[in-house]
Amino acid sequence: MKTLGMLLSTVAEPMRRWNVRLLAWMLFALLVLVVVYSAIFHELMALEGREFSWVTSIYWTLTVMSTLGFGDITFVSDLGRAFSVLVLITGATFILVVLPFGFIQFVVTPWMRARESARAPDRLADGVSGHIVLTNHDAVTAALIDRARHAHVPYVLLVADLDEALQLHDRGYQVMRGALDDPATYRRARVEHAALVATTRADTTNTNIAFTVRERSEDVPIVATADSSASVDILELAGCSQVLQLGELLGRAVARRVVGGDARTHVVGEFGALRVAEASVSGTDMIGRCVRHLELRSRFGVNALGVWHHGSFERTRADTELTERDVLILAGTDDQLAEYDRAYAGGPVSDQPVLILGGGRVGRAAGANLGDVGVPWRIVEQRPERIRDEEHYVLGDAAELDVLRRAGLDEAAAILVTTHEDDVNVYLTLYVRKLRPDVQIIARATHDRNVSTLHRAGADAVLSYASIGATALWNAMGDERRLVVAEGLEVFQVAVPERMVGRSLVDIGLGERTGCDVLAIERDGIVAAPDPHQPLPADVDLVVIGDEAAEHAFLDRFPVPERRVIRGRRRARTMPER
Repeated sequence: MKTLGMLLSTVAEPMRRWNVRLLAWMLFALLVLVVVYSAIFHELMALEGREFSWVTSIYWTLTVMSTLGFGDITFVSDLGRAFSVLVLITGATFILVVLPFGFIQFVVTPWMRARESARAPDRLADGVSGHIVLTNHDAVTAALIDRARHAHVPYVLLVADLDEALQLHDRGYQVMRGALDDPATYRRARVEHAALVATTRADTTNTNIAFTVRERSEDVPIVATADSSASVDILELAGCSQVLQLGELLGRAVARRVVGGDARTHVVGEFGALRVAEASVSGTDMIGRCVRHLELRSRFGVNALGVWHHGSFERTRADTELTERDVLILAGTDDQLAEYDRAYAGGPVSDQPVLILGGGRVGRAAGANLGDVGVPWRIVEQRPERIRDEEHYVLGDAAELDVLRRAGLDEAAAILVTTHEDDVNVYLTLYVRKLRPDVQIIARATHDRNVSTLHRAGADAVLSYASIGATALWNAMGDERRLVVAEGLEVFQVAVPERMVGRSLVDIGLGERTGCDVLAIERDGIVAAPDPHQPLPADVDLVVIGDEAAEHAFLDRFPVPERRVIRGRRRARTMPER
């Protein structure tokens, strides 16, 4: 009955109504032919001296037209036999046309459309809430979907085209059909109950989407990406809670990896009063020293969460020895990070130029950030319309040795490969590594799957556009989600478990027993680095860091009555690479 209802409902569609009219005309024509042929049958049989009833006439016509031809009633004259052939051909034609048409249009096609609609529904089920609404499928949203699946957070991908929706469904995505500029689409997507709306389309399309979503909900967070800085204000006017320029984020992150650049801390995420920042080791006296000897917690109150080492994130241990190309990930308050900067920032920067291959948004942002800290830079770009000035730009193909040498390959302190094509980046990374085996190479990857390939090609560090974008979108969900520090590493807050009250962190041995570390203790909005020897009071929250396995171990061993995420919006200004 359910299938029959779906089939009958399709008759209401405009094309379906046209097919019904066409089928009705065909059936009417068939009825006329049966009547006419029955009358002719009567007359021809009368000419042969035989009489039959009208019921027999109709019987003969239908048996001949349906090609059954029982043979119990036949003509003996040539005229009658010629008429039989005409009836037979006409009937066979109708059988080949009318019956297949009706079966396909009213049985097969509705059944297939019903199946397709079930695979790509046009609404979410009642009761769905706390989900992420996505309006585009690209490298960034694909990485965000992977993160949502990992955290068991529901999502839905809105797709206007049915064929595209079916293809994405067959690839394992949760899709929903609907026009992106229709408020009814977002009503059916239950946007008022969503945790986030993320849109990564063109700036004009993002503006329309944000404006349309606001017709349904004034409260749901809307995060959009912007290609142009001029679009930021417009997108915010349209209703976006946050606008991300991913090219700028990635360009700044690339620039901070350069050896000899700025050693100051750069905030990459906020967790209430706690700041997560990254700082280059280059140019400081930390090079060659172990983390335990730096005494960062006792001197400044900051915690070393980890380090980017040769392009990979590693958790810091007491015996972790820092190298010139490492980047520390630190956690602390604004005052604590400022104390760190007073001790380590402000050193001399390199006077050797940095060579940037690719003058797109990422390359230009990297150059601007290098210039802000006094590092000379030069961009190689083969598109004339992107050339800004002759001092910082060299027109030509970066795959040509003469162009690279004219841009300063031989004296470059670092080479940044920032084109938007991963294939080109792999090619250029391999090429410049052969030309300059000793130079620092930092590459940009659009897709996460090419990160390892770029490392094998010779890059010292690889920053993923998809991972940075997904992390920024994930952190933009605000006070209902956790802060992602790096791939698989998150900061979360819990009320102090009862089993930990009155015990010190040293006695508990949290790191050895669960793999988690307590970064800070919060009480009434005041965040402080914990004294590992002091007993934990009952009226505080713990700010904890760990991967998924460590978090599960923490909650299993130290259950809490309620997991609470710290209040206050967290901004992902710049996120580290995978």
